[in-house]
Amino acid sequence: MSLLKAFSRLTLQSSKYLAQPSAWLHTSPVLCAEPLKKKKKLDPQIIKQREDRRKKKLEKQIRRLEKNARQLKPIEELEVPLTLIDEQKQRTRTLPPLSEAEVERRIQLNKQWSRYKHEQKMQEYQIMDRLMQSQRKALEELRLESEELYQEAIQPDMSLLPVKIKGPVATPPIPNYVSPDGEYILESKKWDI
Repeated sequence: MSLLKAFSRLTLQSSKYLAQPSAWLHTSPVLCAEPLKKKKKLDPQIIKQREDRRKKKLEKQIRRLEKNARQLKPIEELEVPLTLIDEQKQRTRTLPPLSEAEVERRIQLNKQWSRYKHEQKMQEYQIMDRLMQSQRKALEELRLESEELYQEAIQPDMSLLPVKIKGPVATPPIPNYVSPDGEYILESKKWDI
């Protein structure tokens, strides 16, 4: 009897697995591992030599960078072409020396110009002082006449401050304009340091 019960139990369980195909397969995670390699014992002297080599290499790079840090990158626009250096003697003009009368005339001209500009500046200062003084005097007279009018006169004019300008917010499109595709050729030179 017990055998029959056990057999019937097995058939029930197997029928349950047959009904669900996903229960047919059992997977386990893939383990791609190798046995650990034993670490080789290195001689401490070899390790020290390697570290010394690294230090020397870094020191050498630092020295090279410090040496090159003083050198500025050349700017092509500021460099004088070699052809101009070769033609320097041909291109230099020999001007006759100025006579004493010409030197004196130029000095006097420079002094006259300086005096003229100084007087012009002082006249502008005097005009500004006169305008401010007359404005102050007018405000004092207005204050003696009416305090209310004086208070209104010293208030800022708000109609001048909020400037409103109406116009196009964007530039109008140019008809038949073909826009560039954004490609460019980089012509700047790279300098190794």
